[in-house]
Amino acid sequence: MNDELVTVDPRPPGGRRNAGRGIYWALKNVVLGPTVRRLFRPIEIGAENVPATGAAIVASNHLSYADWLFLPLALDRRITFVAKSDYFTGAGLKGWAQKRFFAGTGQVPIDRSGGRASEGALRAGLKVLERGELFGIYPEGTRSHDGRLYKGRTGVARMALLADVPVIPSAVIGTDLIAPPGKIIHKVISPTVKFGKPLDFSRYAGMSDDRFILRSITDEIMYAIMELSGQEYVDLYAPAAKELAAKEKAADDEAETSPQA
Repeated sequence: MNDELVTVDPRPPGGRRNAGRGIYWALKNVVLGPTVRRLFRPIEIGAENVPATGAAIVASNHLSYADWLFLPLALDRRITFVAKSDYFTGAGLKGWAQKRFFAGTGQVPIDRSGGRASEGALRAGLKVLERGELFGIYPEGTRSHDGRLYKGRTGVARMALLADVPVIPSAVIGTDLIAPPGKIIHKVISPTVKFGKPLDFSRYAGMSDDRFILRSITDEIMYAIMELSGQEYVDLYAPAAKELAAKEKAADDEAETSPQA
């Protein structure tokens, strides 16, 4: 959960719980879904591990903006993620279309204007789970800048304990080649979407405020994701690793242009 995102209204714009569900079905089954399947031929493994009914958290790695498209496409059930509230507040025809698109593709708005983003996303997730639905989350909090898997934020663990729901580890593979940063579509290949067996943390009931328990649960989830994705794991938060990589690159560039080089 991105700490820059802060407060949330878990209802779709206008307060209608079912707003956008028809658009979600149409996009998945008529407009986008069939075309995406024919073009990319995604490989889907383990979808039977996602329960047909009842609340659950789907926790995945995050390589590309395309993840939100291929992961839901692999499931029969609707899955809800959080998105910036900017996508829901645009004016005019474009704003209306954008709002309907994001609501219809299973997003709920997060506002940047107050409080902490992690608390806002937590409330959003709990609302979705209370309705017996699937909530999708990227524990790394942001996309991996180099394809490696980074340390998970503990919000996913806290949510699982508070809602008393299983966590289904998931992994997307190849989406960073399809749509790397700055590219809409770079390469047409078949991505893989995997779902692992549900993880049950009911043994930790009542311990949602214990930071050591939350870290232990999160690490277990990230290990399960790593096993599915085959990624190299780095025990750093993704933003810190990205900043460190940028500093190292800047230092290398400066050394190359130095008169003494």
